[in-house]
Amino acid sequence: MILAKKQKNVLTAASVAAMALFVVVADRFFGSFHLRIFNICGIYVVLALSLNLINGFTGLFSLGHAGFMALGAYASALLTMTPAQKEMNFFLAPIIAPLANIHLPFIPALLIAGLVAGLAGFLIGVPALRLRDDYLAIATLGFSEIIRVILTNLQNITNGALGLKGLPRYSTTYMIWGAAFLSAVFILALINSAFGRSCRAIRDNEIAAQAMGINVARVKITSFTIASFMAGIGGALLGHLMSTIDPKMFSFALTYNILLIVVLGGVGSVTGSIIAAIVVTISMEALRFLDGSLNLIFIQTRGLPGLRMVVFSILLMLVIIFRQQGLMGNREFSWDMVTNFRLPRIKRKRR
Repeated sequence: MILAKKQKNVLTAASVAAMALFVVVADRFFGSFHLRIFNICGIYVVLALSLNLINGFTGLFSLGHAGFMALGAYASALLTMTPAQKEMNFFLAPIIAPLANIHLPFIPALLIAGLVAGLAGFLIGVPALRLRDDYLAIATLGFSEIIRVILTNLQNITNGALGLKGLPRYSTTYMIWGAAFLSAVFILALINSAFGRSCRAIRDNEIAAQAMGINVARVKITSFTIASFMAGIGGALLGHLMSTIDPKMFSFALTYNILLIVVLGGVGSVTGSIIAAIVVTISMEALRFLDGSLNLIFIQTRGLPGLRMVVFSILLMLVIIFRQQGLMGNREFSWDMVTNFRLPRIKRKRR
């Protein structure tokens, strides 16, 4: 059954309203632990969409997302902390004078954090995006580690390895999921624009795209800069949710988690990234009981730290083996998919 455009719009509006209602219910009735997991899902939606813009829609293999998240988190933290909080954190070496007395509201600080990460993405992208495939991945990973090392050693700006503690908890449920909703709308509008079509053309065949008159270098750098901006926003939201940040938080493992969500959801699918961000985040917490003591009647363990990740990795391997394109592939969710869904028929052998 094919739905009319008006019916699809009504269903979409009803779904958005239902999600907004669920966010309100979660904020009021969820416990602190479950609410934090729910909010982390929203932050991972922002991060997965930003990385999918690079890897999925532009066809660039980047592994530097954690570095841009770190820049956004530190920029927002330094701008929103009060002078008294900064004085308490910087007890080994005083913070530099220009930052000591700066105190901004969260929204301007969040935008500045995104701009700082976007500027870093532009400066890194200009030389790095001349590379391709694995070489680009190694270069962006190297830049990410350089950023982390710099943040560790800038004692007068970032407080070094001690990090920053006591950040204001500005990352509320409404703020996080509002950012996730705006990110999804922005990415959908972007990929359906002329710029998005240029990105997909470069992904499919860079030489043919250049022959068609597309400025490949400019599109790549713009895409990389936009994704870096969104990564900075995600990093700032994560920092203000955790209320503490340090350079170890932004290691390669964080980029790996986001890349995992993108691959499982479907490289080149916005709705796939959203669904995978929620499913992966909740699944990793649901399996946490495996790290503790288990009593399986015939098998008893006193606690095997890391068993959760072993089981989770096995499940991921099974998904990748049997569905390499991910949950959605490069398609987007549509109401026609729901109305036309049919279970596969089992063919009976004739006797």
